[in-house]
Amino acid sequence: MNQISHKKPKIGVLALMLEAYEPIFPGITEAQNRYVHEVLDSIKDTAEYVFPKVAVNRADMEELTARYNTEKLDGIIIFMLSYSQGQYLVRAMQQNHLPLALALIQPNQSALPAYGEWEYTVNQGIHGSQDNANCLRRAGIPCVFFAGDRTKGAFPKFMADFAAAARTAAAMKTMRIGIIGKLAGMGDVITDDMAFYRKLGPEFIYDSIGTVQSLCASATKEEVEAAMAKDREIFDIDPAMPAERHETAARQYVGIKKYLEQNGYAGYTIHFDEFGADGRFTQLPFLAASSLMAEGYGYAAEGDATTTALGAIMNRLCGESNFSEMYMMDFARKAILLCHAGEGNWATAASKPYLMDRIFNEGGLSNPPTPVFTPRPGRAAVLSLVHEGGENFKLVMAQGEILPDHDLTRCDMPYMFFRPDSGVEACVTRWLGEGGTHHETIVLGEHAARIRLWCRLCGIVLVEL
Repeated sequence: MNQISHKKPKIGVLALMLEAYEPIFPGITEAQNRYVHEVLDSIKDTAEYVFPKVAVNRADMEELTARYNTEKLDGIIIFMLSYSQGQYLVRAMQQNHLPLALALIQPNQSALPAYGEWEYTVNQGIHGSQDNANCLRRAGIPCVFFAGDRTKGAFPKFMADFAAAARTAAAMKTMRIGIIGKLAGMGDVITDDMAFYRKLGPEFIYDSIGTVQSLCASATKEEVEAAMAKDREIFDIDPAMPAERHETAARQYVGIKKYLEQNGYAGYTIHFDEFGADGRFTQLPFLAASSLMAEGYGYAAEGDATTTALGAIMNRLCGESNFSEMYMMDFARKAILLCHAGEGNWATAASKPYLMDRIFNEGGLSNPPTPVFTPRPGRAAVLSLVHEGGENFKLVMAQGEILPDHDLTRCDMPYMFFRPDSGVEACVTRWLGEGGTHHETIVLGEHAARIRLWCRLCGIVLVEL
């Protein structure tokens, strides 16, 4: 079962207007209250919205903001119901810890000849939005913005993207990543753990391979058999694979999953040398890594906690992620071949994956059962989270296409051909220039707008190649 919660994000609504309008236009506040409910009904599929009342003054703004923070909602959306002074929002937002967005929408989408002062008043949120946006920016309060026709698809898409980005930013504050070992000398995976924790939220926890070994050893016969039965449903299994080898892989899956569940980890990374050095393992857990990615856990190899965390984050933001690295440039295909030692999220497979009794000599252990597949073709993004020093992080993102090609008959591991929009040469050259790492998180689908919002909410510089 996927460990990511699929509950809707919960977003508090700050619907702002000037209380001085009510004596001039009796009933205008209630009319705008009905308008907000109409708007929320039109976007009810994007999130659960909390809207107790219209905020007509500074006290209302501070009261509602405090309530939303106390209730630990995922974010706050601001709607302008008329003009509202930006200064009055600042104190509330200085006490706010939730992601913030302002959506400039109007009751009416065009000015008509018969309009009077009432209609102009309820549609004048644009200059109130400008006042408030200016005050937020000068106060150093991060906020994302939308301006557009509320009857068009761009508005609900923005709201869905903001809700997902806000929920992800909140989840990052309690995220924990398990780490066991690191490949010596691999420099691009090194980060400042405390800077990562302060800026982004995930906590890195260092464990012993003995913890995993004891959990694998304690897996019951029933647990292992259940995992093997599930594998038979998911994979076409190599008929040459000895039953005991599959059983060992299933035992590793059960043990590592318990390791994650017992510690509340959103993801993990184990350097493969740890298994050989321990002396009690007979094969590497490629199947376990692949199945746990398919269940929604972040993963990266060789002690790379940063890419592990990025995978866990993208799972929450976009619904799923994969892990790989760039192996070679393929100029004939105008693409980059991505693959790694033997791990891949088989839930992204284009067709039924194959579980292979694979000959693999690294680490001096026996053949590890390895999923072999290519992902669904279509739009995708290849991502790298780069630590620039201090609390400065940037996300390097290359958008492009996963090709349908799956003709590498001797590639005994998950692989994919990625054709970057910017071209192979330009993409790779800029990747190098921006310090993009050699491990990557891959997200299938078109999620660029959502990723941009997430970066802005978290204070991460986004570099699009």
